[in-house]
Amino acid sequence: MLFSGVAELLSLGAVLPFLAVLSDPEQLWEKSSVQPLVNWLSLTQASQLMVPVTMVFAAMAVLAAVIRLANLWLNGQLAAAVGSDLSLEAYRRTLYQPYGVHVQRNSSVVITGITTQINGTIVALTALLQLISSAVAALGVFTGLLLLDWMVAITAALLFGSVYGLLGLKTRRELRANGEKIAWAVKLQLKALQEGLGAIRDVLLDGSQPMYLAMYSQADSPQRKLVARNQYIGTFPRYALEALGMVVIAIAGALLALKGAGPGVVIPLLGVIALGAQRLLPMLQQIFGSWAALKGCDASLNDVLMMLEQPLIDTPRISAPLQFCQSLSFEGVCFRYSPELAYVLSNLCFEIAKGERIGIIGSTGSGKSSTVDLLMGLLVPSHGRVLVDGEDIHDPNYPERLFAWRATIAHVPQSIYLADSSIAENIAFGVPVNEIDMDRVRLAAVQAQIASYIEATPQGYSMAVGERGVFLSGGQRQRIGIARALYKRASILIFDEATSALDDGTEQAVVDAIDKLSKELTLIMIAHRLDTVRRCDRLIRLEQGALFADGPPQVVLAGFSQNPDALS
Repeated sequence: MLFSGVAELLSLGAVLPFLAVLSDPEQLWEKSSVQPLVNWLSLTQASQLMVPVTMVFAAMAVLAAVIRLANLWLNGQLAAAVGSDLSLEAYRRTLYQPYGVHVQRNSSVVITGITTQINGTIVALTALLQLISSAVAALGVFTGLLLLDWMVAITAALLFGSVYGLLGLKTRRELRANGEKIAWAVKLQLKALQEGLGAIRDVLLDGSQPMYLAMYSQADSPQRKLVARNQYIGTFPRYALEALGMVVIAIAGALLALKGAGPGVVIPLLGVIALGAQRLLPMLQQIFGSWAALKGCDASLNDVLMMLEQPLIDTPRISAPLQFCQSLSFEGVCFRYSPELAYVLSNLCFEIAKGERIGIIGSTGSGKSSTVDLLMGLLVPSHGRVLVDGEDIHDPNYPERLFAWRATIAHVPQSIYLADSSIAENIAFGVPVNEIDMDRVRLAAVQAQIASYIEATPQGYSMAVGERGVFLSGGQRQRIGIARALYKRASILIFDEATSALDDGTEQAVVDAIDKLSKELTLIMIAHRLDTVRRCDRLIRLEQGALFADGPPQVVLAGFSQNPDALS
């Protein structure tokens, strides 16, 4: 940037001798500052100055252009590199947030922040670099004009500077307000996309496309108009000030003529002023346009800063999963998602021994899923403790204990997330492709009662499942989720209504396969079918967030009907 400013000063300074040698070479020949060049080149007459002066002028112009291009390229590279770092850091801080934070915010807000708002931040950073570059270059041009005619230079600077300053004061609030509206509209736009495409089956069945199109249009159209408005605000002064610049040059020429200056003085000086204005005005416009872009990106910058300011808990490295030797227990556990909400669990006290098969049952809203999330260490109790072998998993003095505990658990949710990749990659979820153990994949598939289907397909374990497993049935997706948990070879398996999408025969086969697993495994099942939990060693029944019953299945289920869906 500094080289750019110096180059602009030198290129402008080279204009004066160039125009002078064109209009009156004799006058230039007589200047003492030219004599060193005359002696060095052994020139004998004024006309011989034409070639060297032209070459110097051309060299300065090319040098200034090369430096401007290098500056532009470097600005873009720097903005891209910083943007990439910001995007990665925002995503990292988001991924490492506690589970309780994730469940309380909309994914569209997060995705917008990491993608669109980061892009807005890159635009703002690029604008800032351009603003500084243009300011330094403009300072070089202004210095050159100041050395030529300080009164003209100061008059032009005051005139143009005051116009841009007044425009800035008048438009800054509108630019900031437009930026906030744009940021909000982008979030709504992504939300409409997610909801419309995420529920495409229901949208097609219900014919509700117009509603989602209306939602999208309400977010998209105003956003694009506001972007266009901000761009107009940043651009329109240029055309008005170009005309004003020509008026200033005309007035300057008239004043010089009135002072009695001859053509040999007036023409070179006017040429320099005209070239200076031609350079200075675009730079001032770039400064104003960059400032306008910065103001328009205020909301994006604030959103990104909020993501970067998310507290990041150091994740300790763990060498191995926690050794689960004796029991897991809840000791007076209470939980609520935020201080302003009611408790969803109250004073839970129970113990699960290693190797037990435990069923957790209860009506909808009784707190089953929250209990399991606490058990896995994803949520932190509002009161009370979760103990593993008598040790608190959330003890701040031993942060590695929580992460080692999570590594001992494999979880199969009711709704299985499948990546748009192969069956093998989905079973060995999160494992790099070149590190997948295919023998373990096949064994897990056999245990989950899905191997026969996979091996009957032409692609086998390389078969793509489509986005969110669209090429598979609900039962097949569920069994791949179970295979994923079994691939992990964890010491604790948690099935959160994991067999709900299976037919009776397949569910029975899966439950039989689970029963044949090592008795060292601790199994915890949330289920809404009586038959699924009858084989458990114990059942824990929750009602309204409290422990209602804890004991053998025949005792706890005595009050239920024989309807297999009685627990729903």
